[in-house]
Amino acid sequence: MSARDSERVLITIEDGIAIVTLNRPEKYNGLDMPMFEAITRATKTLKKDRSVRAIILNGAGDAFCSGLDVKTVSKNPVNFLKLLVKPGRRISNLAQDVGYLWRDVPAPVIAVTHGYCFGGGFQIALGADFRFSTADCEFSIMESKWGLIPDMSLTVTLRELVPIDLAKELTMTARRFDGTEAKAMGLVSRISNDPMAEAMNFARELAERSPDAVAASKLLFNRSWNATDKTALDWETKLQKKVLGRANQRIAVARNSGSPDKPFQDRRDF
Repeated sequence: MSARDSERVLITIEDGIAIVTLNRPEKYNGLDMPMFEAITRATKTLKKDRSVRAIILNGAGDAFCSGLDVKTVSKNPVNFLKLLVKPGRRISNLAQDVGYLWRDVPAPVIAVTHGYCFGGGFQIALGADFRFSTADCEFSIMESKWGLIPDMSLTVTLRELVPIDLAKELTMTARRFDGTEAKAMGLVSRISNDPMAEAMNFARELAERSPDAVAASKLLFNRSWNATDKTALDWETKLQKKVLGRANQRIAVARNSGSPDKPFQDRRDF
């Protein structure tokens, strides 16, 4: 892999906040094979880093991500096999990893979208916990325009946000809609003239909370949102036992009891 390919995704970490930047601006951050691989590596790196309290995912240049770079990827038919095969007993393939694996990162992920957020790019944003956007950002589940269906984890992430009839409409028509409509549909968390600044403020707020409680909250809802009552209630108890009485929980109690602030410890693994 060339040095240029290795820079498809940039990661900077400061004060526990990771900034992850899709870095192929000359192609509107279109997804070629090096980009698929770099995004997947980024999720695995950040999953292991227990010091990270929040993550902001954004795109360099004029767009968040324009989706699959069909022309580049299709030059080698083997690429589609690499994207769609599921090795071993893994739940997701490489195509799905770029959206789905953000759910496995314990720290909350805020996607900041602008310009274009199409197809696979939209599915990456859906894999985040929150989506902050400009009002004029254009969105589309664009796959049907090319005679395809979405296959980058949208069937898991979209169902948590919209009813099935709207999911079908957006997928079958591939129509474009802006950030204002996306917010009205529940696909975007916040609209702002400067979503990056808002995301940074929110990330700082999250970083001030117990990293154990934040990570456990993310896992709780991801595991229980579409689960049976029994499974959801079991997860509540299971995760509460993991955070109760541990160092970060004791620090949180002390902070809210008037004691001098003591820094939280690095996140425990869940």
